[in-house]
Amino acid sequence: MDLPSALRPAADAVVRPMRTLWLLSAAHAVNHAQAVLLPLIYLKIIDEFGVSIGAVAVLAGVSSFASGMVQLSFASLTRYVPRRVLLGLGGLVFGGGQVLLGAATSFLPFAATHIAMRVGGAPQHPVGNGLLAEQFPPHRRGFAISAHISGGNVGTVTVPLLGAWLIAGVGWRWTVVLFGIPAVLIALAILVLVKEAGTDRAAARAHGSVRDAFRTIRRDRDLLWLYLSSILGGGGRGLGVVNVFVPIYLSQVVGLDDATVALMYAVLVVFSVPAPLVAGWLSDRWGRKPLIVGVYVAGACAFAVFLAAGSNVVGLWAGILLLGLFNFAESPQLQALLADIAPAGIRDASYAAYFTLAFGVGSLWVAVYGVVVELFGKTTGLGIVFAMMAAAFLLAALSVLPIRADERAAAQARAEGS
Repeated sequence: MDLPSALRPAADAVVRPMRTLWLLSAAHAVNHAQAVLLPLIYLKIIDEFGVSIGAVAVLAGVSSFASGMVQLSFASLTRYVPRRVLLGLGGLVFGGGQVLLGAATSFLPFAATHIAMRVGGAPQHPVGNGLLAEQFPPHRRGFAISAHISGGNVGTVTVPLLGAWLIAGVGWRWTVVLFGIPAVLIALAILVLVKEAGTDRAAARAHGSVRDAFRTIRRDRDLLWLYLSSILGGGGRGLGVVNVFVPIYLSQVVGLDDATVALMYAVLVVFSVPAPLVAGWLSDRWGRKPLIVGVYVAGACAFAVFLAAGSNVVGLWAGILLLGLFNFAESPQLQALLADIAPAGIRDASYAAYFTLAFGVGSLWVAVYGVVVELFGKTTGLGIVFAMMAAAFLLAALSVLPIRADERAAAQARAEGS
């Protein structure tokens, strides 16, 4: 399939990995900013549009599911369309969707725009990580992927205080517009400034068809165990799951005031910047597998502490700190482990499958939690939800144990000449 010249990287293009990392991290920051801003917006639309907690939870789950399912298409699209184009065009839809979100006058257009916006952000993880894995050598790949995640989480950290302040000052509608404009500008910068060599694209075509790539993945038990762990870990993941339910629990079950909820929320998500970086540094030294298992177990304990605190503010703070430390760190390390063990010829297909399962199928956890809250009521239901999150993390830890992490990483490093 021939591409228009605008979609083909120049033969003499100079690839600058650090420029790519900076721009992808900036795009990731606005992507995460939206994920953290939305729970604060949900609190507003529950009152303004007269919708239930369950309806909002189902919307969050459906939009994540739609975004996740779209990610499967990147296994094929990346064979023909440069990654920078997929990232740039997706960023334009994502940022433009946020601007349009502010014009919603009822829950239905809000929900439709929300879903379209999340689909626009779909390339960020599979396509972005694939681009970084291609441009950085194996001995720096863990750093690059962790920095990508942590850089994105800068957006996570800035939102609770800045977002709450903007919502109070100019309203939630203008707030989403102000967060959407930078997303559009960064997307344009990626289209213009990022260059790529296309070596993974060549390797993927040499390996065979997309169907061949997925056949290889289906026969790879290490990748299958990794995918299962990510699906199960999605039940207690920091962004998109924990950060959706924690402020609702603190506000509507424990009954804390808005200022305290905002502060606890800020402390919870502030750890999403250093935690992946520290975890990445440790996994380079201790190995990814033991670190991932340890983080899962510690994250399950964090849920137990948070739930056992009841209305005790000191206990709640302890739970918040533990959740912040451990529940944002597992996903980046699974992604780095995937880069370690997946050959270049199936790298894009492997990432497409991973993120489809992790954020598509895995996102159904949020919808299930919404149904649980509707069935049992917010007080009992949210207690059950946090217990389910802890159980999901423990099962995810067990799923990591069969992966031959060190053996596969060493073999892949030799294959790549590192």
